[in-house]
Amino acid sequence: MKFDAGKDILPHEFKGITYNRDSVQRLKIIKGFFLAFCAIAILRTLQFGFENSEYKKHTVSLTEIDARADIVDRNGVILATNTQIGHIKLYPPKVKEEHIDDVARVIHKISPEEFSIETALKLIRSGKEGIYLKKNLIGENLKEQLNFINDVNRIYNCFDFELITKRYYPQRNVFSHVVGFAGKDRGLEGIERTYDKYLRENKDPLKISIDSRIQNIFHEQLTIAMNKYHAKGAMGMLMNSTTGEMLAMVQLPDFNPNEIKAAHDEKRKFKLLRVPYEMGSVFKIFNTAIAYENNLQDKWYEVDKPLMIYDKFNRPAMKKPIDDVASFKRSVIKKRGIRKLQAPDIMLYSCNVGSARMALEFPPTAQQEFFQRLHFDGPLDLEFGKTETALTHKTWGKVERATAAFGHGVNVTPMHLLLGVNAMTNGGFYIYPTLLKRGIGAIRGERVLDGEISAKLRQIMYRIAEETTGKLARVEGMEIGGKTGSAEKRAADGSADKSRNMTIFTGVFPISVPQYVILIMLDEAQAEHKGSGRTAAQNAVPTAGAILNGIMPLLFE
Repeated sequence: MKFDAGKDILPHEFKGITYNRDSVQRLKIIKGFFLAFCAIAILRTLQFGFENSEYKKHTVSLTEIDARADIVDRNGVILATNTQIGHIKLYPPKVKEEHIDDVARVIHKISPEEFSIETALKLIRSGKEGIYLKKNLIGENLKEQLNFINDVNRIYNCFDFELITKRYYPQRNVFSHVVGFAGKDRGLEGIERTYDKYLRENKDPLKISIDSRIQNIFHEQLTIAMNKYHAKGAMGMLMNSTTGEMLAMVQLPDFNPNEIKAAHDEKRKFKLLRVPYEMGSVFKIFNTAIAYENNLQDKWYEVDKPLMIYDKFNRPAMKKPIDDVASFKRSVIKKRGIRKLQAPDIMLYSCNVGSARMALEFPPTAQQEFFQRLHFDGPLDLEFGKTETALTHKTWGKVERATAAFGHGVNVTPMHLLLGVNAMTNGGFYIYPTLLKRGIGAIRGERVLDGEISAKLRQIMYRIAEETTGKLARVEGMEIGGKTGSAEKRAADGSADKSRNMTIFTGVFPISVPQYVILIMLDEAQAEHKGSGRTAAQNAVPTAGAILNGIMPLLFE
């Protein structure tokens, strides 16, 4: 085949072919339809461009929502779920003059409490491009209003019903710190963040260990306590002593995860895990355990005089001596005439001087090693998040050892404390907590204390609840053991601020074979009324008593 430059390629290729005129005609018709379709599409696109860009006339319907598994409590109560939420919007420029009065009546019907006929007329004449009339419609109300808007739009064509998929938290504030919240495509805080992969990849609900009935009782009573004692904050936790299942975790102030933009960072911080505090006399539980480990439980210690600690040059190593509160001096020393105490009674009466004298007789590294055993020397890497690092002494001289005996100078998070107390009272096993519902049966933990010492500590705590500072936590029909603590907070210069304190109560029950451990904390609680005090016995303990009274029927149903 010859190819000549400047001439047609293959000039004789189609010679001899007969054309079908009907086929050509059909092609012309198809081409005409295609051009017409393109023209209509272009004109429609231009029409939308000239119209209000926010508005288009259509019938809205409920659609399938994005996949993210529900979060439910141990009994199946929904704590987080995906749902569709609707917003009703009015476009005033779309209201025709002859429809103004009718549209005003529709607006009034949509939200009669907010819009009178007169107010509705002002909205229509406002000149605004778009106005939200009602937001965050859900459930049956959503369906009802959706159908209504679709009906009126067929006549007036000036409303829009915006549908969005949203993560919804039916319990609102009650589970805010535990469940957390999710963003557009991932969990951002709490369980939503920790178990984000499961929630995105599964349809079955994530069942957690918290009991919403118990959580609500904690929330209610802590709220009452905050108001009653004018406290800055309140916290509470309940854990199964053997499985580690968390049954309640409440922190106030809280926030509504459905309106997360209104919650500032301080409210969102999970202080139960993220803020270390001095815990005061609750640490006497640990101090007494160390005394038993070193066979000092039967030794007598002077408690009727303040204790000054001196350095190697016989100079005072403290600004002021260690002393006890006035109530101890009045009720124990003066009224009972007691001058010396042994380890069990030092803890029973919460004696600072006795605790410090006892600690100074421990081997120099005993406290440090014991706190390491309870993981007080660092953060806890838990399955539902990492705690803040506990703050212990860098050096363990006489002053540090003496003050650590009654909880001063050592800062731990509430979670550190709860797990430490549980290990002291459940037979001596350190058990890691979980927010997932576990099966029946104990989870074996790491042994950190002899079982016989644990039993002795429980008996002292039982006496505290029956005889001294824990009496207001007692519940009829249940033997409870407990320990109080009141710790002054620190001023900016590091000195103790006598006007601000943390008050703590921790308890275990039933005392013979513990099944649960509880922790209640009030931040900067004030005296209930003139003449009353602001110690743990006067605010944290009665708060715990009210909670225990409410939850007992649920725990042992």
